[in-house]
Amino acid sequence: MAAVKTDDKPKSKGAEVAERMPKDEILYDVAELFKVFGDTTRTKIICALFESEMCVQDLTEAVGMTQSAVSHQLRILRHFNLVLVRRRGKSSFYSLGDNHVKKIFALAMEHTLE
Repeated sequence: MAAVKTDDKPKSKGAEVAERMPKDEILYDVAELFKVFGDTTRTKIICALFESEMCVQDLTEAVGMTQSAVSHQLRILRHFNLVLVRRRGKSSFYSLGDNHVKKIFALAMEHTLE
């Protein structure tokens, strides 16, 4: 009987890692999320909302910006589900989206302050 030759070379570490990598679409979304956190104005708003739910007027005072600028940034944060809006009558109140946002922000602050 003839010996069967196989080409079962062990995979390189790079090939093994490549197989486990998330799809490009997922990595793109993660990169976009980091871009949102990469803006100082949005970071100020997140920091303010870390303390308390706030209306736009309170946020403008907290971050020292115009209502228009804060509203624009809130739209972006809402698009990425980083903040939630609760309406009461004609007023809108903003809060952080969920505990993930709090954890991401808290870890970033911890890392920065080390």
